[in-house]
Amino acid sequence: MKSDFDGGLLQLIGWQLLGALLTTVTLGICYPWAMCMVYAWEAKHTVIDGHRLDFDGKGGALFGQWIKWFLLTLITLGIYGLWVPIKLIKWRTQHTHQLKGGK
Repeated sequence: MKSDFDGGLLQLIGWQLLGALLTTVTLGICYPWAMCMVYAWEAKHTVIDGHRLDFDGKGGALFGQWIKWFLLTLITLGIYGLWVPIKLIKWRTQHTHQLKGGK
């Protein structure tokens, strides 16, 4: 089967600019929502073995994870911060699925 990505550069730039604007206007508080917007766009344009992907993660849920990860990093004097990138990849992967209803 063939895998493909059918998103365009201008679309990506647009979503990233929108996310950056949202993050800037809210002084960083809405960064998780911005990340989820881009993740959803990437999944929507990704086809693996003929099946389009879907991302169902929500900014509020990711915000909760950010708070938890921040507190754990603070408590462990920064050590937990080494695991945060892996935790983020795991969270994103847990919320990425094959689009329901077909290809």
